[in-house]
Amino acid sequence: MGEAEAAHLRGRGFNVGMDEPFQHYQFSGRADVVAWSAESSALLHIENKSQIPDIQACFGSFNAKRAYLVSELAARAGGVTRWRSETLVVAALWSAEVLHAIRIHKASFASVCPDPADAFEAWWRATPPGTGLHRILILFDPAEGRRSDRRRWLSLHELESARPRYLDYADAVDRHGLRV
Repeated sequence: MGEAEAAHLRGRGFNVGMDEPFQHYQFSGRADVVAWSAESSALLHIENKSQIPDIQACFGSFNAKRAYLVSELAARAGGVTRWRSETLVVAALWSAEVLHAIRIHKASFASVCPDPADAFEAWWRATPPGTGLHRILILFDPAEGRRSDRRRWLSLHELESARPRYLDYADAVDRHGLRV
């Protein structure tokens, strides 16, 4: 998932980092994918989830990165003292396994990621939002479709009628010939 996201964002002219480390006192972690525009003072952080076996760990990791990662990345970006726009995304694999986890905990996911996917869509189109904090959940398909009408991702607000594209992570890996 990260490879597909990074390639897409880098192809649109953004600075992109993968597995970016950060530390806040005794707490340390890594961000799966980050993209930024120092010119726009905009940051995108994507936390990829191929499985969600423990929603408490998922939310804890996401919230810690929201709290500590953004200021450290601003310091590294050069010339950015604070981001005017922060888009923080949980990108979950578009699988039956993940859809089930999200659907049975929909209110919890809506509390942690309450925003519509407009800010992510803006990044995807190479026009990051100008201001604000955006916390978003999407279902993401790492494979680019062959049809022009095939969507690459869906927002939390579109999940009711969504059908899975994969059974689980292993199915996605097998179908695309990827090595773990």
